[in-house]
Amino acid sequence: MARSKARVYTCCAVMLLCLVAVIVCISVFVRRKCPDNTFPRAAVAADSARCSQIGRDILQKGGSAVDGAIAALLCTSVINPQSMGLGGGSIFTVLESSGKVKIINSRETVPEKFKADLLQSCPNTFQMISGSQWIGVPGEIRGYEQAHRLYGKLPWASLFQPTIKLAREGFPIPAVQGRYIPYLDTNQTMPLRKLFTDKKGNLLRTGDPVKFERLADTLERIAEDGPDVFYNGRIAEDLIHDIQEAGGTLTTQDLASYRATVTDAWAVPFGEYQMFFPPPPAGGIILSLILNVMKEYNLNPATLKEKEQKTLAYHRLIEAFKFANGLKKHICDPGFCSEEMANKFTEDSFAKHIRSSISGDKTHDPQYYNITPYLDSMGTTHVSVMAEDGSAVSVTSTINHIFGSKVFSPRTGIILNNELSDFCGRADNIFPGEQPPSSMSPTVLKSRSKTLVIGSTGGSMITTGMASALMNHLWFGKSLKEAIAAPVFFVNSQNLVKFEPHFDKDVIEALKVLGHKQYDDKMFYNVVNAVEKEDGCICAVSDGRKQGEAAGY
Repeated sequence: MARSKARVYTCCAVMLLCLVAVIVCISVFVRRKCPDNTFPRAAVAADSARCSQIGRDILQKGGSAVDGAIAALLCTSVINPQSMGLGGGSIFTVLESSGKVKIINSRETVPEKFKADLLQSCPNTFQMISGSQWIGVPGEIRGYEQAHRLYGKLPWASLFQPTIKLAREGFPIPAVQGRYIPYLDTNQTMPLRKLFTDKKGNLLRTGDPVKFERLADTLERIAEDGPDVFYNGRIAEDLIHDIQEAGGTLTTQDLASYRATVTDAWAVPFGEYQMFFPPPPAGGIILSLILNVMKEYNLNPATLKEKEQKTLAYHRLIEAFKFANGLKKHICDPGFCSEEMANKFTEDSFAKHIRSSISGDKTHDPQYYNITPYLDSMGTTHVSVMAEDGSAVSVTSTINHIFGSKVFSPRTGIILNNELSDFCGRADNIFPGEQPPSSMSPTVLKSRSKTLVIGSTGGSMITTGMASALMNHLWFGKSLKEAIAAPVFFVNSQNLVKFEPHFDKDVIEALKVLGHKQYDDKMFYNVVNAVEKEDGCICAVSDGRKQGEAAGY
């Protein structure tokens, strides 16, 4: 009897081992069947190949999605310092392997002291706004600290090492960074200009070697001593000394009192997906409203095949953007204003109301959309990450305009933001500790079988880039790469429409007949970086507009 039982147990054990072996074989086989240009395990999409690779390497060493994102962002602070850095702030949308989604907000805040007439000095039309009076309290490192504390797997210091090496040893100036260095050709930006000049005083160009040695020292100190050294230690003292020397109002107390926040993501249904994004003052609710308006028009691949249908689809999208522009004034820091109006933006009834106000055969004057003058913005970077365990990160980081305030701290190597300019035209008053409104919308879309991690840069063009990419991919049937690369348009704060080169000329002419007014501008700043997992395979796309390239394994 005992032998019989032993045989049964042995047979069961053998069968179980065989089953496990079959499952492993199937898993390996499925991984090998992933299409070209996809990855079976993990991927990072940053706005440069070097930074995507650094993030990927961190993942391969056992790092979490957050670890990979932080390493890629640190890299971006030297590869594209015109877009982001330690002198700015960020917003993380983190998808846990359990399916929960959290937001870590370390966006800049208004300092305790600021110019009483600051908002009266806002320009009337868009321009690069520079100067120390626009600097908000930097939150970038506190954001990394919170994210790493909650989700980090590798040691804090290890995330900094690749960028410290880059900054100290130097590298050839990438084309994108080189494109913006001429913006510094003015005496008003002399300390920052010196950072990008050769021994003869000439501005550096694409391909010239550049080093950020003082920033490397700062990064090394933060890596070794921890985040507090930035907010309470020697770095804080040096940073504030340089800001005040440039005429700024920030104090060491502003830094010491800064806190990043951790909250739940806002979620709305979007077809087969749940769409997760940060709450106000971020711009995700504007994006969700636009998509909610457009989803009832039953857009599909056939829409793009016939001129009239295609024109009508883009007309309606332009109209949705115009209504969204009129609602941006309601996006504000919930700690300082009511969320009542913003909460309505996610409701189907509100989208229905907007949809009913869209005329199919004409456009209207700005008053029809309740648009009040405000300033468009630009700049920023985005990183999307998918880890092996299914966790993911969508994170957007910024110093706001190109090179931020253009105030440079020689003692720390840090370029400071001009984030307070985001209040221009969007607020009548500002208060210490308040975060300015933002277009940043780091987003995760999750269904039973798919996960899409997406975000964009380009200030006011963030909403344009993301809405266009999502519509192209999820409704028009384009691949993720095609969806991101497709030409887009932008509706500015004066209701004028700018079309990207190669946008369908026949559609542009048809839209003009409907009353849409066009303006020309050669530069397009929207950059979408995304990672999508479907059927066990990961597609990662970094936008070619910033010469980005994703990496994975």
